[in-house]
Amino acid sequence: MRYLVTALVLAAMPTAAEEVVTHDFEGSYEDATFALENAIIGQGLVVDHVSDVGDMLARTREDVGSDVVLYDGAVVMQFCSASLSRKMMEADPLNIAHCPYGIFVIDRDGTVQIGYRTFPEGEMQEVQAFLETIVQEALE
Repeated sequence: MRYLVTALVLAAMPTAAEEVVTHDFEGSYEDATFALENAIIGQGLVVDHVSDVGDMLARTREDVGSDVVLYDGAVVMQFCSASLSRKMMEADPLNIAHCPYGIFVIDRDGTVQIGYRTFPEGEMQEVQAFLETIVQEALE
């Protein structure tokens, strides 16, 4: 019963609209992915997973009945910071929903961008600022 009440309360709560922050990268897609990986590692973190979204979409395009090419390249790098994640989850255990953190690199028609989803107001803004720091390092 407790779980049902919790689910109903959460369903009734308004949700913050997620937005996306993007930055143009002056260079190739390969250079951008390399720069992002190095920026993440430079923060003392490990890239836990690289999701090759672009490859998956290209591979399954015909299977889902589409002929639209969305990206010339697209990856999402996922990682976590033990100290920052602990701080966020001690503030609110439901902040687990935002972990792991992800930053993407996309190439669309020769325009290469690095970006990430925004986070809700409050303590998660510290994570958003951290992601922005990583992206700015990758852009240098």
